[in-house]
Amino acid sequence: MTTRTTTRAAALAATGLLLTACGGGSAQDGKPSFEGRGPITYVAGKDTTGTVQPMLDRWNKAHPKEKVTFIQLPTDADAQRQQMIQNAETKSDAYTVLSLDVVWTSEFAAHQWIDRLPEKRYPLGKMLKPVVETSRYRGGLYAVPSSSDGGMLYYRTDLLKKAGVAGPPTTWAQMTAACAKVKKLPEAKDMTCYAGQFQKYEGLTVNFAEAVNSAGGTVTDAAGKPDVDTPEARKGLDFLSRSFKDGTIPKKAITYQEEDGRQAFQSGRLVFLRNWPYVYSLAQKSGIKGKFAVAPLPGLNGPGSSSLGGHNMAVSSSAKNKATALDFIEFMTSEKNTRTLLEDASLAPPYASLYDDRALIGQYPYLPVLKESIVRAVPRPRVVPYGDVTAAIQQEAYAVLNGDKSSAQALRDLQKALGKAVAQ
Repeated sequence: MTTRTTTRAAALAATGLLLTACGGGSAQDGKPSFEGRGPITYVAGKDTTGTVQPMLDRWNKAHPKEKVTFIQLPTDADAQRQQMIQNAETKSDAYTVLSLDVVWTSEFAAHQWIDRLPEKRYPLGKMLKPVVETSRYRGGLYAVPSSSDGGMLYYRTDLLKKAGVAGPPTTWAQMTAACAKVKKLPEAKDMTCYAGQFQKYEGLTVNFAEAVNSAGGTVTDAAGKPDVDTPEARKGLDFLSRSFKDGTIPKKAITYQEEDGRQAFQSGRLVFLRNWPYVYSLAQKSGIKGKFAVAPLPGLNGPGSSSLGGHNMAVSSSAKNKATALDFIEFMTSEKNTRTLLEDASLAPPYASLYDDRALIGQYPYLPVLKESIVRAVPRPRVVPYGDVTAAIQQEAYAVLNGDKSSAQALRDLQKALGKAVAQ
């Protein structure tokens, strides 16, 4: 997906906010008018946890004239983004409230596919600062955090203990060494060491960025300027490439998305897994309950850095019934409901207080690790042409993991591709 030209963006600026009277209200002084009440839609990726519809049922029971219909998109983040953009470009009112990956906010705001929101309406001061920053574009609030996300290292406590490994690794070398000890156990002879998400989709961008950042490199600087052709970045990408070659990462992991890795870990095929917090509650219901824990992601010389994940809720600029949409976002992003999502689905809440709640920590001992992951996390490139940027990253990283390119050549090519993308 290529980004729109400046001319087209200007045309949108002139026309995109002229909403119909039966829709979200007319624009006044360039600002959206959040008017209109009635049925709306909530558009998000497929709910693999089963927690969203019960929450919508509570809303619908309390608001019989303003019911929300849940439109579930594919689990693949790239496919979600594509369908949301198609809806925006046709100015369809089929989508009302969008659940955006945190890195899409700038792109959607810049193209005026989503509306700038009334900031004072939401308790942003109670949320973790890095999480709130993902919902802003050029000083304005264009979405409200509904969940955050930080990558964590899941590991088999029972096997590490039996192999004489004192605790979880903090470096890649320690992880490899721990695996070698575990694989000497009879019950671990068919296991492999580690996996993340390496299929050619957004998960590969996440895992690539984490490897680069965890080796001291960067993908883009704070201003969005590409800076990936460096020795540090090569060390990160080389770790992934070498791990595929020497069997630390199983060959089949080149096809892994989040669910593939989760199932491999739960079925006893992996010692270590990089994944999001949602895995915790599901693994607790599996055969490895009580046999695993989580730790910060390892890095080259010490604890690594996660890519900052999560979702923000935004209002489609072409939607109807925007007054209802604002109320619904307030409902879904409340501390009460984000706590429910933490308890029922292990989704990371945006509210700082929930990570320090002693009762919650007793129930969910991973919370301190998760908070550390989020606070230390590095955002993926916050650039308007994000689609072009992530596509370039996926292409070059995948070529290296498949053995088609060296890390050095891929990073040189990626530097050029990113420079071209952000210059548009």
